[in-house]
Amino acid sequence: MPEQNRITVDKEKVKRAAQAGIPLTITTYMLTHEMEVYITETLTLFLKYIGQTHMTDYLVYCVSELTTNAKKANTKRIYFRQKNLDIFNPADYEKGMINFKKETFGNVDPYLQKQRDEGLYIKVSLWAKNSRIRIDVKNNCKLTVFEFKRIHDKLCRAQQYKNMQDAMNTIVDETEGSGLGLIIMILMLKKIGVTEDDYSVLVDDNETDVRIELPFSSKTKENFDEISKKLISLINELPSFPENIVNINRLIDNPDSEISDVAKQISGDVALTADLLKLVNSAAFRPVNLCQNVTDAVKLIGMQGVKQLLFSLGSMKILGENTTEKKKLWKHSNKVAFYSFYLAKNYSSGDKSIAADSYVNGLLHDIGKIVFASANTGIMDQLVTISAAKSIPFQIIEQMVEGTNHELVGAKIAEKWGFPKKLIDTIRYHHEPENAPDESKKLVYLVSFANLLTYYEAGEIDYYQIPEDILSMFRITSEENLQTLITRLQEAYKKSN
Repeated sequence: MPEQNRITVDKEKVKRAAQAGIPLTITTYMLTHEMEVYITETLTLFLKYIGQTHMTDYLVYCVSELTTNAKKANTKRIYFRQKNLDIFNPADYEKGMINFKKETFGNVDPYLQKQRDEGLYIKVSLWAKNSRIRIDVKNNCKLTVFEFKRIHDKLCRAQQYKNMQDAMNTIVDETEGSGLGLIIMILMLKKIGVTEDDYSVLVDDNETDVRIELPFSSKTKENFDEISKKLISLINELPSFPENIVNINRLIDNPDSEISDVAKQISGDVALTADLLKLVNSAAFRPVNLCQNVTDAVKLIGMQGVKQLLFSLGSMKILGENTTEKKKLWKHSNKVAFYSFYLAKNYSSGDKSIAADSYVNGLLHDIGKIVFASANTGIMDQLVTISAAKSIPFQIIEQMVEGTNHELVGAKIAEKWGFPKKLIDTIRYHHEPENAPDESKKLVYLVSFANLLTYYEAGEIDYYQIPEDILSMFRITSEENLQTLITRLQEAYKKSN
């Protein structure tokens, strides 16, 4: 393939989608050879980043088979229109299929160009979440009853075959082909743990979606468990939360405590007082008048607001920002915190509890990553040694450190340090807000959206990768709406620095 025709895979975008549990979609209208290569390379890289390379050959074949079938379905629509035949009419369908294969094979380019002109697409979507992989191959043509029946018959037949030799003995139907490719695909999927319940054909008025869902391998789970043991030891080696902050929080939780009692306790720590006043006077909270003392700060943001900020200050004190990597992570967390607070003020319908919690929950959402960045070299060396000794792919460690698994570690740390439940839930579920407990769900969705916005503005994800339920929750109906919101956020954030 000439180099100039090659479509370059954006490795960072693939990695971000794989590790953040967001969909990755490739759209094509003509499915050229170059696009087929691009889809294969993207799928191969995606599986590498989630540590499932053993599935590569099987899934590459399956996706190739499904995209080819989608391309054929689109071509069929163009062919039938040019013959003035109604593809949904039984007599016309039978008549059209007599010469379809003969007249389009070897002369498909005009039909492909027509597919592009009419907007007939093929979409391949990859999604890894909750230790499962989902692959969708869609085309915007509704299946006819006859096509659906043929597919259903082939799927039923495929379940009866024990091996490839049985499949090769199937009867060939010359009008539409034997369906052997589909049968081989089902046999391949069986080898990697896919059952008939994991393969589905979904049809609506505008689109046909062939979906494959399969779990990560059991070996991957064993590898995760092995590495998790070391990571738990890392958590246990972290120091306890600063005693002075623990004592202040106990005082705040005491219903008999007065503002003056809390202010006095905080004021006894000069460094903590300075950090707290700096944070309360930041543009995020936008006080009308600068808070000159702790009493003013408590009056401004309330007892629980102060408690939330103390959790963030204590975390920063323990974990620090003494390396380039940690500085980068804290910078990202600060932006998510600011965006979360802005969204809470403008979209939480006056829910003061969400507004009060939003900043700190945004600031600490990635605490698991920051702990990994704080890990001493010896611990990380041990993880690498275990990986080599037990033949655990290094991608497993990378997935746990950079992928959605950092949520679990972060939540464990938050529990160790006695964080509030909603803050623990935000840390644990910010990559899967739909699974958050009901009492925390709104807050988790808010921080999740703020986090995704930082990725979007950096060009690391596309508009379509932001889940529709999140967009709907924040009344975003188009990418233009999202761009308007991003502009406002950027302007406000710029003023705060």
